[in-house]
Amino acid sequence: MNLVVVGTLAFDSIETPYDRRERILGGSATYFAHAARYFGAVGLVGVVGKDFPRGAMEDFRDRNIDTRGVEELEGKSFFWAGRYEADWNTRHTLDTQLNVFSNFDPKLPQGYREASFLFLANAEPAVQLRSLEQVRSPDLVVADTMNLWIDSKRGDLEGLLRRVHGLVLNDEEARMLSGRRNLFQAARAILDLGPRFLVLKKGEHGAFLLGEDLRFALPAYPVEEVVDPTGAGDAFAGGFMGSLASAGSVDAATLRRAMLYGTVTASFCVEGFGVERLANLDRARVETRFQELKQFTTP
Repeated sequence: MNLVVVGTLAFDSIETPYDRRERILGGSATYFAHAARYFGAVGLVGVVGKDFPRGAMEDFRDRNIDTRGVEELEGKSFFWAGRYEADWNTRHTLDTQLNVFSNFDPKLPQGYREASFLFLANAEPAVQLRSLEQVRSPDLVVADTMNLWIDSKRGDLEGLLRRVHGLVLNDEEARMLSGRRNLFQAARAILDLGPRFLVLKKGEHGAFLLGEDLRFALPAYPVEEVVDPTGAGDAFAGGFMGSLASAGSVDAATLRRAMLYGTVTASFCVEGFGVERLANLDRARVETRFQELKQFTTP
């Protein structure tokens, strides 16, 4: 297995100003895997409860997503409920139930431990580090994080950052982690903690790719109708990492190309609730939108 993701598999209840869905499939690893699978097989590591439908596992496997790393425990699966305001940038968390995820101890199957590309989706830094320590010699490790861990687990997070090649976070998290307001100064301070590059997510305004000798900015793909922005960042990461794993390279040109693919998979994600849009694409449609994005961003 060349690409592995460690993260959450969950149920989400989502309310927007225009519609709502109850207990649909969600979770960081779920969104990531559905985006990454268009570039090759992806190994999934997570934990679910007895309430997780077997049909969902079959759907994963039918879509080139390997589920040998998913553990089933007594109890209920992770659950999140949220509501979005009309501007899509304001989100209210209504309920979070960790359930079996509160005792998550990642166990990577033997076939996953030789992976060259590893993505550590948002989780407690100690859990991310335990996952990383099970992979023998990865070419690229990228982690996601959030303000909760920056505030409450900073020491563990800084230990993790010394071990990863890339970090994905939004502009608010970058400022919080670095203590700097200017994003370029913030990026420089975070790079000093260990990562070789950062992907700074700016939602509808696109994303930055920043490294010591690397600066690349990309707008979001112009989607005509946003239905649900949940999981867009994880879908971006899936397209980004899937593209890199498919290319087998992490040079500057390949990283920039991967940014376009991440933007494309995120754009499909927001066009439906949950993973419904990502689950029903094919590579040809991904490539068509990739070429459109290239045209939008090339003089």
